Amino acid sequence: MRVLHVYKSYYPDSFGGIEQVIFQLARGLTALGAENRIVTLSPQAVPPVLHRPEGEVIRFKTTAQIASNPVALSALRGYREQVEWADVVHYQFPWPFADVMHLMCGGDTPSVVTYQSDIVRQKHLLRAYRPLMRRFLGSMDAVVATSPNYLATSPVLAGVGRKVDIIPNGIDERALPALDPRIVAQWRERVGQGFFLFVGVLRYYKGIHILLQAARNVSKTVVIAGAGPEMQALQTLARKLGLGHVHFAGEVSERDKVALYSLADVFVFPSNLRSEAFGMSLAEAAMFGRPMISCEIGTGTSFINLDGVTGWTIPPDNPQALAAAMKRFVDDPSSVARMGAMARERFQALFTGARMANAYMEIYQRLVAPKTATADTMRQNAAPA
Repeated sequence: MRVLHVYKSYYPDSFGGIEQVIFQLARGLTALGAENRIVTLSPQAVPPVLHRPEGEVIRFKTTAQIASNPVALSALRGYREQVEWADVVHYQFPWPFADVMHLMCGGDTPSVVTYQSDIVRQKHLLRAYRPLMRRFLGSMDAVVATSPNYLATSPVLAGVGRKVDIIPNGIDERALPALDPRIVAQWRERVGQGFFLFVGVLRYYKGIHILLQAARNVSKTVVIAGAGPEMQALQTLARKLGLGHVHFAGEVSERDKVALYSLADVFVFPSNLRSEAFGMSLAEAAMFGRPMISCEIGTGTSFINLDGVTGWTIPPDNPQALAAAMKRFVDDPSSVARMGAMARERFQALFTGARMANAYMEIYQRLVAPKTATADTMRQNAAPA
């Protein structure tokens, strides 16, 4: 099975949640015997092909950015060759330029799209994009949502007009580096142990400003691991609020991240907008057996973190509610271990990389089988009597 994965960015240029999903999926598919290629855009695209363990990364140089939508004229010339190589093409939505590539060059290769998120911020541009989006989604052989919560709340998915499969994003914990006692000791010396932890790119929808406001009323240490466009503004706000117990760890390596999870008590994920459609960091926290605090925004975050079971869900944009949830864990240490154990159990049942890869492989095989049978029949009919 040859699978072509398509998304606007990938390692090493970007390390966001969807990039991690593609990495985890390709890794899981490789274990099932599949061959992967990943088509993406890159600011420089040097070299144009990367050979990684999960598959070849085919990079086209970005020509322009239009409202966070990178485009590459060279991709229009080179994409058809990649599609012809594949048995199935797997898109991650949204990326409008991929819609154009598919409709121009997709041919009759079976196609799957994982609907990761509605378009939330560019509402005015969405009106112009909507006809193209509908045509693209309507041309797919399979549409996948990452949680029942998102399927239930997305107006776009409601209008797809077909059965939508649900496959949660997953993580293969075997891909993580081993816990390094030396690195653990370094972080313990720097930030202590038993703190509240956030891990993620510091984007506008992560709600970290709400976490900082809540931290004024919680004395326990808060560690914010990650970098991003909001970093400077958030550090300025923390200084203004006098939050000496809040530590910005910056961008951390995988080894550092494993160490921080091992030292943390509770994971805090205050994303306040639907742009946070799933929350791979929540799945990570569940994998490490950490209880969680997240906001109810009608997306997959509340599918990963079940209120009162694996942690607490609170209203978005509410520092008082967030501070109260944090204090509940401080005042009841037994709930940290209890809810953390439930989070780990839920991860093993729903969010492993192997489960995700197996579910997608079933879809691929379902789509490829009719085409293979048709080709076999044509060959048989063409054979001399």
